Amino acid sequence: MSNIVLETKGLKKKYGKSTVIDNFSFKVEKGHICGLIGPNGAGKTTIMKIMAGLTKSNGGSLELFGTGKDLDRNRRRISFLIENPMLDINMSAYKNMEYIKYLKGIPTSEKIDDVLEFVGLGDAKDKKVKKFSLGMRQRLAIGMAILSKPEILILDEPVNGLDPEGIVDVRKMIKRLVHEEEVTVLISSHILSELSELCTDYAIINHGCLVESITSEELQIKCENHITLKTDDINRTATILEGKLGISKYKVFRDEEVHIFEKLDDISVISRAITDSGLTILKLVEEGASLEEYYLSKVGGANV
Repeated sequence: MSNIVLETKGLKKKYGKSTVIDNFSFKVEKGHICGLIGPNGAGKTTIMKIMAGLTKSNGGSLELFGTGKDLDRNRRRISFLIENPMLDINMSAYKNMEYIKYLKGIPTSEKIDDVLEFVGLGDAKDKKVKKFSLGMRQRLAIGMAILSKPEILILDEPVNGLDPEGIVDVRKMIKRLVHEEEVTVLISSHILSELSELCTDYAIINHGCLVESITSEELQIKCENHITLKTDDINRTATILEGKLGISKYKVFRDEEVHIFEKLDDISVISRAITDSGLTILKLVEEGASLEEYYLSKVGGANV
């Protein structure tokens, strides 16, 4: 049985002659926290609106829980928090939760108190939202989103504008939802550092196109200081690294690049061993970057 709970295939969206989303394909696995990363205007919110049924795509497909059928029915298993949260600032936190309960047809009010406690608003449930800080409003919005116990939670820039303490609070909530409630999360941001301690996977998007899909582990490896090597024969390259050079700390990536994490001062020795074996070197360079630098190298710093 597939663990893929959300998948887009060749998704496209145009507004007039302007292409906002272009051939966007990616997958989200059950129980993962996937970060949709890209500059402002990259198309993140539009993708989420297509998932929520708030706008239609001009091409491609969307599959929820392994099927492209019955999307409206399957959307009921998902909660979306896109753009500004819909809060009535003249009502209390509890009344806002109660309103959502009626809208979604949730049969009991008992869990409202439980959810308010979960998001850290148990003591403020009777306080009017207009007196809430931005962080408290964001926690309430997340509480309203999880009241129906969704299987997938889709959050659009949930920490935008929050102070560092508020960002940490939202991170902790999301982690608890995943670990305690087994919720799958898709979360968007234009700042990689906000999500670097949270996500298991990333989809980097720019100008409506998928730039790279990468796991957190792969991202950390790519940012570690290393020698990047690419040749015309990846299998023979691995043999040379191990047999001739005694290198064991290396990793082969899907694009057939090799990252070498030892003998960083011996790049000339590595080069000579590869060429002496009759292979053609396509790339050989020492690299390493912070998570932010890696992200900017993918989307272009001038666009951020």
